[in-house]
Amino acid sequence: MNKTNQNPNYKIISENRRARFDYAIEEDLECGVLLLGSEVKSLRTNGANIAESYAAVEKGELWLANSYVAPYEQARTFGHDERRRRKLLVSKRELAKLWSETQRKGLTLVPLVLYFNHRGKVKLKIGIAKGKKAHDKRADQAKRDWGRQKQRLLRHGE
Repeated sequence: MNKTNQNPNYKIISENRRARFDYAIEEDLECGVLLLGSEVKSLRTNGANIAESYAAVEKGELWLANSYVAPYEQARTFGHDERRRRKLLVSKRELAKLWSETQRKGLTLVPLVLYFNHRGKVKLKIGIAKGKKAHDKRADQAKRDWGRQKQRLLRHGE
């Protein structure tokens, strides 16, 4: 069994399931997220959504835009803005690589999974992706349907 699944600290907060359907993920990268205290408390209670969010390199920094972290009820006076831009933490080398991938090659940075790692820190896995065309999506769906049908035939054939 995988070591991360046994650890009580490891927990998936939010997943962007549509990303793999809409984009061809070429590579993925784990990065830290700069959060406020009330945001971390809210994430512990599964109050997040990264489905409509995106990552971008701006002025030498990596930012996560349009992600939603639910307000934390106990922190009403010192709460946080739900859709604020959050800074992502990566090394300078990784940042330079991400900038060149997005600016020169025209690829997109798509958030895939927001989770607590084995040490209890919030991490975001972003994918370096290229947008799929409609015919690519149809081909993937046909391949997936054929796989399901093949499994049914094998199950009933035995």
